[in-house]
Amino acid sequence: MMSAATSWIINNVRIVTETSTIYGAVVVELGKIANIIPASSKEYHLLTENIQQIATIDGQNGLLMAGFIDVHVHGGNGGDFMNADHASYDAITSFHAAHGTTKMLATTMTASKEAIEAVLAAVTSYRQNQQTNEQSGATIIGVHLEGPFISEKWPGAQNPAYIQPPTKAWLAEWIDKWPDQIKLLTLAPEKEEAAPLINWLANQQIITACGHTDALYSDIQSAADAGLTHAVHTFNAMKGLHHREPGTLGAVLTDDRIYCEIIADGEHVHRAAIDLLLRAKPIDKLILITDAIEAAGMVDGNYQLGGLAVTVKDGVARLTEGGALAGSSLTMNKAVQYLANNSSLALHEISQLASKNAARQLGIDHTTGSISIGKQADLVWLDDNFQVQSTWTNGIAIYNR
Repeated sequence: MMSAATSWIINNVRIVTETSTIYGAVVVELGKIANIIPASSKEYHLLTENIQQIATIDGQNGLLMAGFIDVHVHGGNGGDFMNADHASYDAITSFHAAHGTTKMLATTMTASKEAIEAVLAAVTSYRQNQQTNEQSGATIIGVHLEGPFISEKWPGAQNPAYIQPPTKAWLAEWIDKWPDQIKLLTLAPEKEEAAPLINWLANQQIITACGHTDALYSDIQSAADAGLTHAVHTFNAMKGLHHREPGTLGAVLTDDRIYCEIIADGEHVHRAAIDLLLRAKPIDKLILITDAIEAAGMVDGNYQLGGLAVTVKDGVARLTEGGALAGSSLTMNKAVQYLANNSSLALHEISQLASKNAARQLGIDHTTGSISIGKQADLVWLDDNFQVQSTWTNGIAIYNR
């Protein structure tokens, strides 16, 4: 494993930059991208002639992309963030690193106040541990609270027993006790007291998302005026489009202030609906997510999500009672592959959805989210089948196949 202080090169690779895909090499120094060298340049030929002088990886004509950023992920490899323990978090971060994710938000479920607080405490501890010890998995950069301030009409796979009205006192307490942990909050903006809470959260530098919501078009417009900028798993668990009442969906499709998440697995959203989303939204307002649960990477069988029983069959997770989709078994590299095979997007545009747009929404795009000189060497090397060969964070290998 290469340390952050090591200089190294990956050559003979197709580099997916912010604007195109070029064949050549990437030079990493002190954990950052020091140079991007096209194979057509004189510098590349000099590099290959003196390749023995620096640690070098042969990219085998594979793809090199910016490390994926997943802002909506509940678990994987048998681990669930609601377990609130380091062993589960190790399982999740190592699993998703093996599928190209370099940064993620630990996503909660609608649960009791005590259960959510346990996650906030566990994530705080885990993040401190990641910062002081050599990493072996994706970096947790904060928490996404998916609920509990959602609509009783659209619980999806959330436990309706724990749905609460918007409660500023809880959030103020959590922010005071665990500062800089909550990055994103999903709520139903039509709820009473939601608008002032959204405005307050925006002032706290916390992203507010609509989700599990019965909001009318006008509700979303008002919420966006108050500071809402995000929509979770677009199309799923939200009031749909009607030509006389455009609903939540109509609002998020047409309001360019709002980033739209999408689960590109061929199950949650039909490919034609993804095409509609791509036509409706500016490309810089779309974010790929997995919504993965503990069953990701596991065999078909019985699992749980937020205390509710889940049955996974043919890789598709549904609530055992009622059959509602319950997260996914998706990984980011598979989501990227799905778009590569089922959309007209070029690879550099898909990279925007998988990395750059999430980085911008989180306010970290100056350091990560794309392959650019000076940014962190958060990278994923894939073969032609989008199987991950290696993943790096800050130039350190966190996964090697």
